[in-house]
Amino acid sequence: MSTRLDQLNEFLKESPEDPFLKYAIAAEYLKLNDEQEAVARFEKLIENHPDYVGTYYHLGKLYEKLDKQEPAIATYKNGIEIARKSRNFHALGELQGALSFLVEDDDDDF
Repeated sequence: MSTRLDQLNEFLKESPEDPFLKYAIAAEYLKLNDEQEAVARFEKLIENHPDYVGTYYHLGKLYEKLDKQEPAIATYKNGIEIARKSRNFHALGELQGALSFLVEDDDDDF
């Protein structure tokens, strides 16, 4: 029986440059609690497909979960820039909300 991850990898062989498939594979690793593989996949996705704006939110959240605040902030800021350029207002709002929530949390520590 084939797993979802196996199926996604088969699809990726057919369309190796499809950013959605790469995103779906990273998300699947996250569901499988393989956070390090998910981080590596999301980072590579941003490196190779920087305009795939959905990645920034999920990578930022994963950094937060792993207690990596600085990379999370940088990821949200980069995503905000991409969302603005592409006029993706839904993603822009989500990224701004995540960033302000994270920065507000940091301010509470002082």
